[in-house]
Amino acid sequence: MSNLGANGVAEAMSPVALFMQADLVVKSVMVGLILASIWTWAIIIAHFLKMRRVRSGNMRFEKDFWKSADIDRFYEDHGKEDLPSAKIFSAGILEWRRSTAGGHIDKEGTRARLASSMNSAMAEEIDRLAARLNILATVGSVAPFVGLFGTVWGIMRSFNDIAGANNTSLAVVAPGIAEALFATAIGLFAAIPAVIAYNRMTYGINRMESALSRFADGFHGTLSRELEHEA
Repeated sequence: MSNLGANGVAEAMSPVALFMQADLVVKSVMVGLILASIWTWAIIIAHFLKMRRVRSGNMRFEKDFWKSADIDRFYEDHGKEDLPSAKIFSAGILEWRRSTAGGHIDKEGTRARLASSMNSAMAEEIDRLAARLNILATVGSVAPFVGLFGTVWGIMRSFNDIAGANNTSLAVVAPGIAEALFATAIGLFAAIPAVIAYNRMTYGINRMESALSRFADGFHGTLSRELEHEA
């Protein structure tokens, strides 16, 4: 009999049973947090795959660029690639062509416009790469409080049930308290990966920005030297 009772308690405390026993408000909180967790993991996986592709593509593009002897030919062959390095390179080439199209070349003005164009392209690419990081930050900061709301609501309902049953035994109290705390557990389950992923992704974005800045500075130096010859 004791084994049967223990099995019954274990089944009552299982995640599915706790979800089914919860009232509508707590169920809504749990479902919302589970969906937020699924959304978080989808963003994490998609961002990881995208950053790996972009990082390897940038390395290949920059390596080919520094080996190229003809910038104009390289632009015709690789300037339209969907890579941050290619976008910065294209912005520099287009501004170079506009600034050197006339007879008189303003060297300092051309250098400033080149830097501005490439920096704008770099900022746009960084914003594009970091587009959904704010969702992770929101889930990481809000999910624990949403789970806590479900816990508070569930405990209040448990107290009402205790008062109605006029019985404070553990068998009466435990299921309601457990289902309430389960909401907090789901909130933490959604928040912890979101916070860790947000910090790691922010670090990766910062490293990417530093690498792009080095490439832009190197390309700006190349165009500046070319500008001396043109002038």
